[in-house]
Amino acid sequence: MDQLIEFASNNIILAGIWVALIAMLIFSYISAWTSSVKELSTHEATLLMNKDDAIVLDTRPAKEFKAGHILGARQIKPEELREKNFKKLENSKDKPIIVVCAMGNQARGTANAMMKDGFANVNVLKGGMNAWQSASLPVSK
Repeated sequence: MDQLIEFASNNIILAGIWVALIAMLIFSYISAWTSSVKELSTHEATLLMNKDDAIVLDTRPAKEFKAGHILGARQIKPEELREKNFKKLENSKDKPIIVVCAMGNQARGTANAMMKDGFANVNVLKGGMNAWQSASLPVSK
């Protein structure tokens, strides 16, 4: 223990970075656990799409969307995301929605904004399109 304290005092910047990373990791787990937005695995997302006719909302840029997206996914433009403009989905407020981004990190913010805008059942694909493609699930181009 004495060596750890001596190391931390000799390497204050490195120790500070380490503490900040641990704090960020803990915060991400707590915020995911307490969030009203549910993270879905690829299997759960597929079930929701097939059984409950869920809408897949892809938040990636147009170039990435055209390179490959989940079958039947709708793309939302970056301008609409910035303005939190979800008017094109206004008629689908009661349907389940799965928000997808590249790796699953940015989709949570969009999903939270949709929940605040009155959407009842908004979910996030855990791992995003990377997880979808890693699971060898179908992609439309």
